[in-house]
This record gives sequence, structure tokens and C-alpha cells, in this order.
Amino acid sequence: MSDWDFLYEMKDRGYSPEEMAAAAGSGVAPWEWEHISREWIDSQFEDEPHHQTYSVESGESFQSRDGFPLSVLEQAQIFQDLVDCAARHFANTGRYLQVWGELGEIYAEIKFGLCRHGTGRAGSDGTIAGKLVEVKTISPEKASDRVLVKSQGDFEQLLIVRIDRDFQFQGKLIDRSELRGATGKFLRGRLNDDAGNA
Repeated sequence: MSDWDFLYEMKDRGYSPEEMAAAAGSGVAPWEWEHISREWIDSQFEDEPHHQTYSVESGESFQSRDGFPLSVLEQAQIFQDLVDCAARHFANTGRYLQVWGELGEIYAEIKFGLCRHGTGRAGSDGTIAGKLVEVKTISPEKASDRVLVKSQGDFEQLLIVRIDRDFQFQGKLIDRSELRGATGKFLRGRLNDDAGNA
């Protein structure tokens, strides 16, 4: 029996071609997802550093972008859809969609609890735990893990989000006081510190 025999079973059960394509992309039949428990999901995050994870109860709402109430679960699905679309576009064309900033901010909402400001607010992108935060996203096209941010911004923390060539995300929240270049027009931050830790 091959790893893909579930696709034949999906066809026999009447699944649509779109549903079968989605299952093929994930490598798992839809009925297998029903058996993933909340305890198993929570156990996957046990080793994550506390400052990088936030507990989210099912259906919990948060305020973001001009106060619109958004479901964290819906936002996570939208995020996954956008990442999948960007990956498919790259696989099909060899070109990246230039959506890095938005993907980085949505990742920050889900992973770090960023509450974004309304559109067009300069100086910071939102707040995390009451502190003003600027989000900078490093795309797969960039080799460096360093970012520049204007020193005139009113942010208290910088969140650097790295998206690698496999569309995997990594983030690091840094206090403004830890950034370099305090006397110039720009502050410099780095995802990996000098010891190589993220």
C-alpha cells in the first residue's frame, strides 16, 4: 500500500478534485485530521520559548486593524492559504509573490499576539503586550538576517520575521534598547545574535 492510496479512497467517498488536491498537498486524508487532539497540539509547543508562544483558546477574538474583531482561527487559516498560494506560485513560475510584509504581520498576529494599528499609521505596526512594535520581514530572496528600521519611529520593540525558501517562518522580538545605531537615521537589528541563537 502506498502513502497516496487515501486519494483513491477519497475519490470513492465522493470528495471533489479540489479537496483531493488539498489532501495531496498535506499528505493526509481529511478524516485523519479529526483524530488530532488538543492535547497533542499543545504538546507540540511545550519546548517553545515562552516569549515566542501565546496560548489561544478556540474562537478567541482579538482587535486588530481599526478594531475589526477577527477570529484567531480564521486568521490562521487565511495565513496558511496565503502561504500555500505563494508557495504554489513560486513552484509554478520560479518567481516569488511580493507579499512578505503582510505575511510577516499576519504571522506576528498569530504567533506573537500583535494587535495591528489602522492602515497608514507611521512609526509602528501595532502592539504586543501593550508595547509599540515595528515588524520587519526578511524574504527568502535575502541572504542576510539583518534589518534596518528608521530611528524616528515610536516603536518600543522590533519584531524580525524571517521567511525561508521552504516558506517556514521564524521570529524574534527585540527591545529597542538592544538595537545598534542609536545615533543615526537607522537602527539595525539582527535575527540571529552573534552566538548564532535565534
